[in-house]
Amino acid sequence: MSLNIDAIRKQFPALKKDALFFDNPGGTQIVQHSLDRINKYLIESNANHEGAFETSIKSDEVLHEAHEAMKDFYNASSAEEIIFGNNMTTLTLYLSRSISREWKEGDEIVLTRLDHDANVTPWVLAAQDKGVKVNWVDFDVEDGTLKLDDLGKALERKPKLLAVGYAANSLGTVNPVSKIIKMAHDVGTQVYVDAVQYAPHGPIDVQKLEPDYLVSSAYKFFGPHVGILYGKKELLEKLFAYKVRPATNLLPGKFETGTQNHEGIAGVLGVMEYFEWISKEFGAKYVEGLGEEGYTGRGLELKKAMTAIRAYEFELSRALLATLESVPGIQIFGLTDNRRLDDRVATFSFRLKDIPPREVAEKLAKENIYVWDGHYYALNVVERLGLDNKGGMVRVGAAHYNTIEEVERLGEVLRKIAG
Repeated sequence: MSLNIDAIRKQFPALKKDALFFDNPGGTQIVQHSLDRINKYLIESNANHEGAFETSIKSDEVLHEAHEAMKDFYNASSAEEIIFGNNMTTLTLYLSRSISREWKEGDEIVLTRLDHDANVTPWVLAAQDKGVKVNWVDFDVEDGTLKLDDLGKALERKPKLLAVGYAANSLGTVNPVSKIIKMAHDVGTQVYVDAVQYAPHGPIDVQKLEPDYLVSSAYKFFGPHVGILYGKKELLEKLFAYKVRPATNLLPGKFETGTQNHEGIAGVLGVMEYFEWISKEFGAKYVEGLGEEGYTGRGLELKKAMTAIRAYEFELSRALLATLESVPGIQIFGLTDNRRLDDRVATFSFRLKDIPPREVAEKLAKENIYVWDGHYYALNVVERLGLDNKGGMVRVGAAHYNTIEEVERLGEVLRKIAG
């Protein structure tokens, strides 16, 4: 096993509760490092931006360090490419307005039916405002993977933008984003990547992937409710920003409108410090390969941590899949091939016999097992599977603080419900 789970779990105060948290795709529990940073900020440096006094100066130092830390997490080339906001949804609604400002009537964009609605409706609304056509890429309902042939055909029309997810919040599918981004760029199409569901589970490198924009939310990777957008500097500099007159035109402040959630941003810095702790404790075996790829300093430590997390979660995925398949009358949606665990995260959606998903979730909750039911904003997925009028699906999602024993307990209760 690549992680000491007992040591990991001690870092999360909420895990002292007598509950099994499999609701992680909707939001993970917060790590103590993040809580400490939030409290420290509010006590020692709670002030607004660019003042001449001590707390404001300290506040700006914390915000600067948080931008630098997220630069290293994404492996961006500059902290100017890091934009903080409320969450992925709000950032995408905001940026879609700026990006679509350059679109013209008759232009086209491409969306996928596998995405969370936060990477769908903002672009649909922008397209409606500008008279732009939306072309859709479907997914295979048998295994939950994106139809790349259909994507290739859609890209032949040279659309202005492709919005695509890194990992699907509903079915757990990890899209081949490197290949997808290259396909889009080969025809001059910009790519906006929703990395919310992948960020807790593995390393991200925007310099290798080369998305034009990529966004995640810290409350999905053990922090507070804050969103973090990466954008190529040359694109962000050209974009029109909807902001008030005194606000700066310099990055990243150009797009960080109003007074930000400073304590939340401090909390994101705390998460990065937690990942550094993971690296120092459990990441030694990964240093050689990652060092050869050119990572150094904090960037190397963060990649080691996320690689260690990804390795452990393979074990969780394997255990979850085997456990769910042992439940009589279960139907699992998405990839169920053990040989393709690299193509998914540890998020599984299913239906159990003819029991409504809400009822399954409620019965699990009575056993202190927390899961989601419904559509979880993956509206197109649920509609495509024909489940929109049937209560959607039950979703269980593991994070690196979950244990094999918890997975086994989940199986016991599901078999009881099924029986």
